[in-house]
Amino acid sequence: MKTQALRHYNITVKGKVQRVSYRFCTHAQAIKCNLTGYVRNLHSGDVLIEAEGLEDDINKLIDWCYVGSPLSKVTEVIAEEGEVRNFETFEVKK
Repeated sequence: MKTQALRHYNITVKGKVQRVSYRFCTHAQAIKCNLTGYVRNLHSGDVLIEAEGLEDDINKLIDWCYVGSPLSKVTEVIAEEGEVRNFETFEVKK
């Protein structure tokens, strides 16, 4: 069995993703996927997620991002691999 290395992804979610509980639903999903990092709103109206974990688990979060919270309307998800920062928890930031 091949072991997976810790990965880091910067994920930008566009659309109607603020004021629809997107960050809090992202937090719940990230915890379910055993990921660390954070989610926060951007001034542009987008949401930024920095997530670390196994690639399969990050891919589950990325897939979920297209659906999002019940009231969100996601138009685009951009996921780019980044440098591992060794987060200890997953947080919701302002």
